[in-house]
This record gives sequence, structure tokens and C-alpha cells, in this order.
Amino acid sequence: MSQPIIEFDAHGLTVDQAIRQIEALIAKCDSGTYRIRVIHGYHRGNNIQRALYDEIDRGRNPKVVRVIGGSNPGITELVLREY
Repeated sequence: MSQPIIEFDAHGLTVDQAIRQIEALIAKCDSGTYRIRVIHGYHRGNNIQRALYDEIDRGRNPKVVRVIGGSNPGITELVLREY
């Protein structure tokens, strides 16, 4: 997968399903990808957003440098490398 930014739509997924699929996506990324943009929505998507910070941020996934908010409250971005 050599896209600079990969978008992942998590609408309709449970928190567990979303985290499993996002972790699999992270594992497949090569050095050409520097961000994964997770579109989770807000309201029910906030649970997925919290799980991204709890499960993937804080050094728990060595490929993820940091987790940041996106361009709106329904998006969270996983930074794999700085550009």
C-alpha cells in the first residue's frame, strides 16, 4: 500500500471491529504511507475515537507516531511518519 494518506471509513462498525481492521491496515502500510485518516463520525463515533487514543496511541503500536484530531470532530488521524 503506497498511498501517502489512506482513508478508512469506520461508520457502522463496532469499536472492536474498527480497531481490529485499523490495526490490520497499519500492519499493511509501507514507508510510502504517512497517515491513516479514520472517518468515524461523531456521536456514536466518539467511542471509536476514544479507542484509537486508548488502544493505538501512547506507544502501543510501534508504527504510529501519534494520534491527532482531524479536520472535523468526526475524523481522527494516525500519524505513521512526519512529512
